[in-house]
Formats: sequence, C-alpha cells, structure tokens
Amino acid sequence: MAIHEHEVDRRTLFKAGLGGAVAAVVGAELAFPSAADATPSPEFPWIIDCDTWGARPPSSPIQITGNTTNKIILHHMAFPNVTDYSREHALQLARDCQDLHMDTNGWADTGQHFTVSRGGYVLEGRHRSLETLDAGGHQVIAAHCPGENGNAIGIENEGTYITETPPAALLDSLVELCVAVCRQFRLNAWDIFGHWDFRLGTDCPGIAFYRLFPQVRSRVLRAMGVPASAAPARRWPDIWRFVDSQVVQVAQYLLVDAGYTELAVDGVFGTDMNGIVADFQTTHGIPVTADATFDTATWEALAPSLDKHATGLPVQAVQYILGIKGYADTVSVTGEYDHGTMKAVQDMQRLHGLTPHGKVDASTWCAVVGGTVRESLCR
Repeated sequence: MAIHEHEVDRRTLFKAGLGGAVAAVVGAELAFPSAADATPSPEFPWIIDCDTWGARPPSSPIQITGNTTNKIILHHMAFPNVTDYSREHALQLARDCQDLHMDTNGWADTGQHFTVSRGGYVLEGRHRSLETLDAGGHQVIAAHCPGENGNAIGIENEGTYITETPPAALLDSLVELCVAVCRQFRLNAWDIFGHWDFRLGTDCPGIAFYRLFPQVRSRVLRAMGVPASAAPARRWPDIWRFVDSQVVQVAQYLLVDAGYTELAVDGVFGTDMNGIVADFQTTHGIPVTADATFDTATWEALAPSLDKHATGLPVQAVQYILGIKGYADTVSVTGEYDHGTMKAVQDMQRLHGLTPHGKVDASTWCAVVGGTVRESLCR
C-alpha cells in the first residue's frame, strides 16, 4: 500500500455537499457498540480480531460511512513473500502493518479492513471492521484507496505479486473472505476489483496476482451458489470525480478522441472532467450521473470497436493499459494496431473467457480496463 494515501479520504467526507446522490455520514457511533464492548465475531470466528492480534488503539475515533458499500478492492502488501505460514507470523504481520500505517503514514489505524496472510490466516485490519461486517450495514471508513474509502471494502494480501502468484492457502482464505463480504454487504463476485483500477501510480495488486482475478471471482460466484447467467454482461469500473487512476486515463484518451480536445490525458479526474462527462452523456442521450460517474451506458457509448485497421487515440488507450497490465515488453503506445497489440489483446481475451478474435469490442474493453465480463464467470 502506498504510504502517501490519506488516512480518511476527505473527498469521501465532502460528498454530501458535492454530489447530493451519495450522503457520507461519519461518526455514526450510536448505530454500533463501542470498540470497548467489541467481542470476537460469532458469525466469523475464523477472522482474527484486533484485540486477539494485539492491535494498538486508534489515534482518533474510527468513523462509519453512510455510503452504500459497492465493491471489494484487493491489494498486495508489497511485503516479502515469506515462507513462514504460521499463525504467530500472521499476528506479527498485522502488528507490523499497523505500525507502518500509524507511525510512517500518519494514519489513525491500519488502512485496510482485512488482511490475509500467506499462510491463509484472515485478520481484522482497521478497528470495527469485523463489527461492521457482522452488522452488514455501513462499513468503516478506511484508508486503502482514496475516493473509495467509504464505498469499498479493502483487503490486503501479504506478499508482492508482480511476478509471483499468491500461495494456495492465501487464495482459499481470500475467496472465503470475499464470500463473507459479498453476503453481508449484498455484493456479487463481479464487484471485485484491483487497487490500480481506482488508484493512479501504483503497481498494486501486482501483475501476476491480477491475472488470477477471473479465477478468484468465479470461485466466489460458485461458493455463493450464484449462476453465471445472473451476472451482467459487463461490470465496468465505476470511476468518478473522486478517483484518479489508470482507468481514468483510458477514459480521458477516449473523451479526447470524442472531441473534448481540451482535456488532459494524465489519469487525474480533475474538475474539468465533470462538465465534459455530463456533456458527453447528454449528447448521447444518457442520464447525467451524480459526481460524473462512469456507468455502463457511459462506458459503452464511449469505447469504440477496434480492429487491425484502427489507429489513433483509442488504440493508444488500449496500448497504455496493456503495458501496465503485463505487456510492456511487447506493446508500445504508438496508436497503430500492430501485431504485438493484437497478440496482447488475444491473450487478455483468453484470460477472461472471451473469443480470442483480436478485435476490441465492448466486452474486451471492459476486461482490459479492470471490469468483469460474464464469460469469465462461466468457467
């Protein structure tokens, strides 16, 4: 987790005044028992609570959001890939993480809601995360991803997964935890994303781990007993005015191509994008969304179909995001749909259960920018 993230994303606190549709209510202490009254979860006894692993008290009160939880964001911790899979190591991991976040990052507490060790132990991260999971109402405001701290459950996974993949024990426990979060907060397997889908300039959750996301989602879906046919055709990343990310940069490439040439292509969702998104939506007969949110209709009106004859900014957008997601050695941002680009697109299509025809259609765009396509859940 990057050490420059803010402890409580202040943009989350301002949403009631800026957006209207999303009311951020913080400090909702009366709705939940106090931290002093907290006990290990009877519903999830396999999650090691803060008291058990020896957490320090938070430096300031832990706040509860009034927002609706709408996703899970997975991280890798960028810690060593240790071979100590013991419970004792997991407890120390939780203490080390809290010390880093409080003493180095200056946060009130551990940044994420939950932590999964390489040995498969699941630990509560930020105080009251387990309590609010039990309640299944409103989540703790965390510090794992600016812009999403009041909307997304953050799960840190011990290790560094740029080239290595997590051990089986971690993946098994991660699936179990995601199932619990989905059931309690009324989410679905297709609501699982990676940190870099909503955060600019991070390698988290790691290229190798990210390639396992279709597998993780499909395992969660099966464990929940939900048929793949119940999934939407595409679940896109719902970037909005409070998020800066590489997905935002893809959207900027496409908006400039659509004629909004004054827009900077830098991954920063600045105030200049608000009016542009509203204008694009209005022009295309799409209801204007609160806080310039990119919903399914917006994405699908914006993302053009591409084939081997395509050129220009949309091709640059595909090449840019492919380079980040593991194809930097074979794909350059040239704007020409060359052989290397087509091979990378085909590989991504196979990864997500799509026909590897090499054309960038709506489902391929969705998969490439971090979303979920129904086909990936059918395997």
